[in-house]
Amino acid sequence: MSENTALLMSPTEARVSDYVALLKPRVMSLVVFTGFAGMWVAPGFSGMHPLLAVVAMICLAINAGAAGAINMWYDRDIDAVMKRTQNRPIPMGHVEPTEALSFGIILSVLSVMTMGVAVNWMAAGLLAFANLFYVLVYTMWLKRLTPQNIVIGGAAGAFPPMIGWAAVTGEITLASLSLFALIFFWTPPHFWALSLFANSDYQRANIPMLPCVIGAEKTKWHMMAYSLLLLPLSLLPYLLNIAGIGYGITAFILSVFFIFTNMRVILDRGEKSARLMFGYSVFYLFALFLALMIDKV
Repeated sequence: MSENTALLMSPTEARVSDYVALLKPRVMSLVVFTGFAGMWVAPGFSGMHPLLAVVAMICLAINAGAAGAINMWYDRDIDAVMKRTQNRPIPMGHVEPTEALSFGIILSVLSVMTMGVAVNWMAAGLLAFANLFYVLVYTMWLKRLTPQNIVIGGAAGAFPPMIGWAAVTGEITLASLSLFALIFFWTPPHFWALSLFANSDYQRANIPMLPCVIGAEKTKWHMMAYSLLLLPLSLLPYLLNIAGIGYGITAFILSVFFIFTNMRVILDRGEKSARLMFGYSVFYLFALFLALMIDKV
């Protein structure tokens, strides 16, 4: 499908599945999981009313999805020319751009207000800030401007465990910031691994992802710098007494293997290792936060 064809398609009647797709459910699932992990390990979680915990997670999920919908509205031009995103509801003509924007704004406001009234306003403030950061700073400003887009803009995806923590405690602490840092420094190697094998897509859309600007080989070494930083950062929850030695050992092993997968990417002239590292990076974050939760039990 060409860009012009996609953008000029006559909208068809939207289905429920199209609006679900606007919420980026795959991204939402990781957001909810890390947010719940932050809530789970926060002091005082056992005394939190279960209904409030459910409400907090629903607000987090809806807010993340709402930001995704606004992102699809703004990026509809580049989504139409990238193979990875051509089948999204707006390029396919299933949802009008203005409908997607309204959908995203309404859900954003409702989720923040509900979080504030039902849970606490610190969590609501963090939720609002993460939403605005993703939409305004990353989507509308950095994404098309600089190869450091995912480094700075990736902060939006690092807020969920802080939001979960704040939902329980009403505070921002060094412990919750350590969970933020873990996702923040995980994001660049995760997305740059993707951009190594989706480079032609980003070039076609004129998005200055790092491999498009400095080349694949230099990008691989940038990834390694972040991979090495992840090793000590992954141990911070243990060092800050959020988790015990079981988590510490697990985090060390997972992080060493993360570095190993990055080294394979450096040595591989093809795309296979980058694909494997991208897949492992998702497992890595999931396993790390799962280890935190198990250790808490």
